Amino acid sequence: MWYYKGEEFTSEMIEDYIGFLYVITDRSNDKKYVGKKLLKSTRRLPPLKGKTRKRKKVVESDWKKYYGSSDEVKTMVEEKGEDNFHREIITLCMTKGELGYLEAKYQFDHNVLLRDDYYNGIIQCRIHKNHVKGLTFLLE
Repeated sequence: MWYYKGEEFTSEMIEDYIGFLYVITDRSNDKKYVGKKLLKSTRRLPPLKGKTRKRKKVVESDWKKYYGSSDEVKTMVEEKGEDNFHREIITLCMTKGELGYLEAKYQFDHNVLLRDDYYNGIIQCRIHKNHVKGLTFLLE
């Protein structure tokens, strides 16, 4: 189960958000993993008979059972069990650009690659200035 602001996060709370930034904490040793997850995915379907435009179908992603992209974290979850991990949503985002920027910012701000209390082994980002125009409140 995922928690947001101390409460359980449910599908009804998704609204127009595209994804979230999260921290997974291993309760046995307090090590953390920081990442991002999309709440929805878009599938392209073939056009209907007699039509030429491909169709799009937006479906909810596998976010409810997601434990990060780290193989190390996934192995730990299998070994120790899901109950040994606390999954917390830090922030919800409206665009993929915001999500990518905030993930990288959080990871750099918390030095996740330099500290032993984080599972993170890589920081990947590719963000254009136009993607983060809505985040000017961070400058204040």
